[in-house]
Amino acid sequence: MSSSLPTAETTSTLLDGFSLEMTGKDIDELTAARHVIPGGTRINVTFLGNEDLPMRVAAANAVRDAGLVPVPHVSARRLRSHEDLAEFLSALNTDRVFAVGGDPATPHGPFADALSVIESGLLEAHGVRSVSIAGYPEGHPDISDEALWRALADKHAALAERGLTGEIITQFGFDVDPVLDWIAAIRERGIDLPVRVGVPGPAGIRKLLRFAARFGVGTSASIARKYGLSLTNLMGTAGPDRFLRTLAGDYHPGVHGTVRLHFYTFGGLRTTSEWIADFRS
Repeated sequence: MSSSLPTAETTSTLLDGFSLEMTGKDIDELTAARHVIPGGTRINVTFLGNEDLPMRVAAANAVRDAGLVPVPHVSARRLRSHEDLAEFLSALNTDRVFAVGGDPATPHGPFADALSVIESGLLEAHGVRSVSIAGYPEGHPDISDEALWRALADKHAALAERGLTGEIITQFGFDVDPVLDWIAAIRERGIDLPVRVGVPGPAGIRKLLRFAARFGVGTSASIARKYGLSLTNLMGTAGPDRFLRTLAGDYHPGVHGTVRLHFYTFGGLRTTSEWIADFRS
């Protein structure tokens, strides 16, 4: 896919309504970054193994108190029972979540994947109206492409059947081409959910490469150069400015539908938020 010259309007449109991610430990970071985060911005709150329910609730409440919109993660395979999910949803008191399978290879309870959480009926029973689901433009290291396509289609159908709205949040990457090719492919398959393209916020190159290896994201030398990573200076840092300009140049609403951005805050919530504000100006 060849790049056309991105316009300031296209780049700004992609940044409108961007979302961010935080862990339960990032409340102080959120407070420090609040002055540069637009009101109403969606903040995904993680569901990690080293976080407990009070920590997740405190983080979601801090997001809400800051005039932002919490989107708590629901990690299916970390849930030990239907009661566990019900308690989580009751405590969070939220109308939107991000449902994902999660890291454990073996489920801790009855939920094997995000689809089983959606089909449980517990989300809408506890007031959830919108569910974000995961997308993998460059595949998943532990799941076949065939299984990924089937899961995406099944989740799309399940949301529609239950009257839930939703969106897709993609895994982060360093190369625009496979991302836009994948979005075009899901549109051809009739999946019309808005897509949030996962973007790594500015961070140390060594950290970015470590996360890329963990999640199976391609980082060949040519892709690294295209993105702005220096494989000979691992002590340096890199931001997604080249990625965003290329995305803005190659994005076509008629082909790709509604596309926004989701920033993974590997370098810190405040650093990412300030970078976005500077980039927009």
